Amino acid sequence: MGRYVQLAVFIALVAAVAFAAGQFMPGAWYTTIAKPSWTPPGWLFGPVWSVLYLMIAVAGWLVWQNDAARPARPIWAAQLLLNGIWSPVMFGLHQIGLALVVIVAIWLTIVAFIALAWRPARWAALLFMPYLAWVSFATALNFAIWWLN
Repeated sequence: MGRYVQLAVFIALVAAVAFAAGQFMPGAWYTTIAKPSWTPPGWLFGPVWSVLYLMIAVAGWLVWQNDAARPARPIWAAQLLLNGIWSPVMFGLHQIGLALVVIVAIWLTIVAFIALAWRPARWAALLFMPYLAWVSFATALNFAIWWLN
């Protein structure tokens, strides 16, 4: 399989996870719960996640292209699985505390991925930096929502 076909596979895989998670939208329940004043507007999440998902796909493809980055591969897969679980837990099950546990696990896998990919696949690690920043913010938001409710 050619390099760019593999990239397309990674993009399709990440898009499938994003699509599945996207089936669980905030909905009426979310509008009724207490949220901090610094909660971003709903329209912001789609564009931010679209860019982040593309970066996640490219980072995964890069570590799969580099045998020296092999230890980062299962961590990349784990973060994607956890990422796909968060929305159903938060918006489907309405389990704010469990969603907090999941997002902390996502944060930890992002940090582990960056650490493992840093030397062998620096661009993959760098592509995860905005993801780390956004998930750090989202973790604080999830915590605040849990605390307020």
